Amino acid sequence: MLTQRPPLHSIDDVLAQLDDVIQFCWDRSSRLGYFPALYRKVTRRVKDGIAKGEFQDGTRMEDLDICFAGRYLDAWALHRGGELPTRAWLAAFRVADDSDLLVIQHLLLGMNAHINLDLGIAAARTAPGPALESLQPDFNKINDVLAELTDGVKKELEHIWPPLRGLDQLVGRLDDAVVNFSMTRARGHAWGVARRLAVLPVHAQLQAMAEVDTWTSVFAEGVVRPPMAELALKLIRREEHGDVRSTIDLLM
Repeated sequence: MLTQRPPLHSIDDVLAQLDDVIQFCWDRSSRLGYFPALYRKVTRRVKDGIAKGEFQDGTRMEDLDICFAGRYLDAWALHRGGELPTRAWLAAFRVADDSDLLVIQHLLLGMNAHINLDLGIAAARTAPGPALESLQPDFNKINDVLAELTDGVKKELEHIWPPLRGLDQLVGRLDDAVVNFSMTRARGHAWGVARRLAVLPVHAQLQAMAEVDTWTSVFAEGVVRPPMAELALKLIRREEHGDVRSTIDLLM
């Protein structure tokens, strides 16, 4: 029997369940708390944006946010229950105890699974078939939020780890080495996934999703061991300070 989580009916439910995940990770000093700490800021920002009328269809945006977050929370529930999530999330979860990885690598692994795999699926399910095209402006807006907060996190991390002021150069090298993970490219990929899935029947969607999951998990391996960036990673890692709990607090 698959491990299940409580149902989500609102963004407030999403925030509450993210809080539970974050607290669980904080209590255990688990690096798996980095991504949900960042993701909670994204979710809160989307909630505020809906309240301010920033999206064309606030009700649909909440539905998208719930579906999108649900995929991460489902993956987390499966992992906690000793079952296998998607390959992309497994790639992120299985390195939780790897202290050799930079904080930014742990974050990129979560972003890779959630954007390159989950976002397109959530969009296709929220606005299936011809309805998908009308979602694109709000889809782009939520990606702008992701990019905005990711840039903010890099600036926050610089206060504790000064060597990360060179992070843009490092990420540039990672981009070249790992199919250029940038928000613009990730958004384009996720929208392509959504358009591909939206016109398929359910049985065909499952096959297409499995193919995307495979590609995304391969990408994750490049984030963990990026070719041609090992020296830069080692130099930054040597100067990285702060424990897991303080990092989670910072990302919150």
